Amino acid sequence: MVSTLNTLTDIRLVVLDMAGTTVADGGLVERAFAAAAAELGVEPGSAEHTEHLAHVRATMGESKISVFRHLFGTEDRARRANTAFEKAYGDLVGAGLIAPVPGAREAIEDLTAQGRTVVLTTGFARVTQDAILDALGWRDLVPLTLCPADAGGRGRPYPDMVLEAFVRTKAAEDVRQVAVVGDTSYDVLSGVRAGAGVVAGVLTGAHGDAEFRAAGATHVLASVAGLPALLRGDR
Repeated sequence: MVSTLNTLTDIRLVVLDMAGTTVADGGLVERAFAAAAAELGVEPGSAEHTEHLAHVRATMGESKISVFRHLFGTEDRARRANTAFEKAYGDLVGAGLIAPVPGAREAIEDLTAQGRTVVLTTGFARVTQDAILDALGWRDLVPLTLCPADAGGRGRPYPDMVLEAFVRTKAAEDVRQVAVVGDTSYDVLSGVRAGAGVVAGVLTGAHGDAEFRAAGATHVLASVAGLPALLRGDR
């Protein structure tokens, strides 16, 4: 068994979530959900809207189409909601309403300088992920970005995107050399299920310490900015 210290310093692949982890979006998911709900005739302020919003909050980090399948039942209704959501979120991104989490870009550059491979993942569709990358000027920041469709269609809490990053990059020899970092319990669960050696929750997004620990996190960080020091063994 690899020791905890060796697991930290021997991490070769770092899989980072985007919204809430490396990207601050100020609650745009909920604003975009309102557009999706309106498309399906769910009135703001109604009991149904309140119930749906509670589910959206509870499943932050999950593939959005999966959330809408749960909420709206049929595939057609789920896809209508998802299209409305992605358009609304993309419009908000285009309006300049997102920014990097403070220190996130520097953390990614630091991790890369340490010789580690960094991959960015999301529960959004590719079109939305690309809009975020373009808005932040991050297209060339990392060698690989993944959305659920890139991993066969299953997003978090399944381990598929983490394992896809492992297979595509060939950066690590063992899944214990992978670190997974995100702001939701679903991020953590996906890392645990993938067998990652480090699975860290960050307190800049949807969930907190209790949710992370319950999902099996090995670490909880104030922000992704603290990740390079953690993996150097400085803390």
